[in-house]
Amino acid sequence: MTPRSDEPRRDASVSRRGSSRADRETDRGTGSGARSGSGIGGISDARAYTPRGRTVRDSPELRRTPGVAGGSTEQGGRSRRTPRTGRSADPFRPALQVLDGGRSGAARSARRTVPTAAGRTITPRPVRSGADVAKPVRRRPADPAGGPTRTTAAAPARRPARRPRRPPRLADPHRRLRLGTLLALAMFTTIGIRLVALQVVDAPEYDGGGVGDRLRTVVLPAPRGTIYDRFGAALAHSVEARYVYADPELIDDPAGTATALSPLLGIPASKLTEEMRKRKRPDGRPSNFEYLARGVEVGTAEKIINLNLKGIGTGRDERREVPGGDLAANLLGFTSQDRVGLEGIEARYDELLRGVNGEREYEVGKGELAAEIPGGYSRVIPARPGSSLQLTIDRDLQFMVQRILAKRMQEVNGTTGAAVVLDVRTGEVLAQASYPTYDAADWRKYDASDRNDAATSFVVDPGSVHKAIIFGAGLEEGVITPNTAWPTPYSIRKGDQTFRDTHNAQGRRLSVAGMLGFSSNVGTIRIADRLGAEKVYEYQLRFGLGQPTGEGVLGEASGRVLKPSEYSGSTYGSVPIGHSVDVTPLQMAAAYAAIANDGTWVQPHLVREIIGPKGKRKPVPDPKTRQVLRPETAAALRTLLEAPVTIDGGTATQAAIEGYRVAGKTGTGSRVVNGEYAPGEVASFIGMDQADDPRYVIAVFAHTPSGGGGDVSAPAFKEMMEYVLRHYRVPSTGTAPPKFVVYPR
Repeated sequence: MTPRSDEPRRDASVSRRGSSRADRETDRGTGSGARSGSGIGGISDARAYTPRGRTVRDSPELRRTPGVAGGSTEQGGRSRRTPRTGRSADPFRPALQVLDGGRSGAARSARRTVPTAAGRTITPRPVRSGADVAKPVRRRPADPAGGPTRTTAAAPARRPARRPRRPPRLADPHRRLRLGTLLALAMFTTIGIRLVALQVVDAPEYDGGGVGDRLRTVVLPAPRGTIYDRFGAALAHSVEARYVYADPELIDDPAGTATALSPLLGIPASKLTEEMRKRKRPDGRPSNFEYLARGVEVGTAEKIINLNLKGIGTGRDERREVPGGDLAANLLGFTSQDRVGLEGIEARYDELLRGVNGEREYEVGKGELAAEIPGGYSRVIPARPGSSLQLTIDRDLQFMVQRILAKRMQEVNGTTGAAVVLDVRTGEVLAQASYPTYDAADWRKYDASDRNDAATSFVVDPGSVHKAIIFGAGLEEGVITPNTAWPTPYSIRKGDQTFRDTHNAQGRRLSVAGMLGFSSNVGTIRIADRLGAEKVYEYQLRFGLGQPTGEGVLGEASGRVLKPSEYSGSTYGSVPIGHSVDVTPLQMAAAYAAIANDGTWVQPHLVREIIGPKGKRKPVPDPKTRQVLRPETAAALRTLLEAPVTIDGGTATQAAIEGYRVAGKTGTGSRVVNGEYAPGEVASFIGMDQADDPRYVIAVFAHTPSGGGGDVSAPAFKEMMEYVLRHYRVPSTGTAPPKFVVYPR
């Protein structure tokens, strides 16, 4: 059986095999090698297309004549082509040639006619490759019924069915899935580990990474400690106020803002403009907080808030206030706007009083939202309040002493004055007044010289008040006794200088009491001559001259005493009577307190207790003490010091207080300014309340155009001491003062 063609049908009306069954039977009957039939246009004809797509029927040159093997001539001159002969002219060959890689030309040239045994010719298909050869002609087996045997031409070599190209071998999908899963797991594991590291390990670092640009820091001022008097009355304390600050990053017009604030703050606009200038903090971040003013009154701060100035704000602050105005102002000193002590006790104990400022750091928005972010970052370091001081000063006594001193200074046209009240047993300073004084709450209006504490900075030649030291040393060393009396000339010469007495003894014997009562220069110089320069210098140091007392006031002057090696001819006469010696009123007050305290020098001091922020009281260390004179020597000297107050014509009769045995000594010296003597005189008086049982010592110094201690300072001493006796209710001892013999026989 002839194999079926793989090509699609060209004409559905024609049999796939080209001729009808009747035709085939006719051919068998005639035995003709040529096949005839009425059917035209079978599939064999469709295969007879030429490479150009034409059929054999349409191409005359392909038609065969009778007698030609393998062909026949149809009736009417048409030649019927053998169905098998046209298979090489496949109408689909152009497309196959393209798929075969352009081998059509070789196939066409290789086409040749192959004769068959029946006389027909078969044009075999072109050979695709060397392995493809034409198949031999196979015959049809004999008909078992005895019919004629049909010789069938060998089928042309068919092109083997073209196998589809083998698709490229794809990777195993299971393996790819496994690999992809592993990669995804590795990626997510890495991400997970990194997230854990960011959230747990590196969280603190990244948490604050972006916060730094949004942080604002505000200083929390530490409350400054209060300064109390000995009874708990406030001498200086802090009251509620406001501070005004600027955020330079938010201020668009610094000049205009400064102009609006200047009248309210009392600060030049140029200075405020400079404070509003944008700047960097030490850590490199822009500054968002700059103080413009401290201690602003609450009412003024409210006016500033009402101006609604961009970048300007206020906060709670404190302002230092002195309730007494000028009360003890020269002693207490004052603070700056930042509440830093600048002078006096405020400066001396600044670290103790000011405490440690706190800090508040919080997160704010940007631009129009420059306010604290609720729930944002916030850190607060609480401020540690400063400690308070309880002084030895008595507020009421301080007031009276200041008032009396100022009145007396005005009466005598004095320029500088000082008054000190000491407790002789403890060394406590009960009052320390200066003239002139100032209002510590408004200190900028006063000259610097008006703010000095005269008791510790007023350096003077003490004059005759120094003679008590010489008489004490003479008694202690046995050079004199209370009963000593010498002929006393009117004058004495030392070196190139002559020293005279104000009271002329005319060469008569003058007792030691008389020498003190009349303040004899000649008698004092003669005692010093017997002591010698070394002893004079030694007792000066014992009584605390030439060195600060350590009372507690910043900038206390030390004074100066000459060493024996520095003496000249006239020095032997000037030093004993209180010249060529530089002292402060406080130093001399402490020296007389030693005489009153049975010869024991006690360091003067102003601080009684330190009060911690929680109210815990801590006493200060005990003051330094040293024995200067024996108690009996001190008692004898106190008795002799009554002479100036009690004898007729004594220099200090104006200091006497009825019922009390006042003892003391007047002096007239000079003021030392920058190593030179200033015009005028320094009148002084130092005395104690009762010679036989002293408790208080008062020293009064006044720089006046003229006048001695007996006329200027003694009356002021009397008024001050009378108040002290009433204030502390000091009873009189009831004993009568001794009767001194001035000119013994």
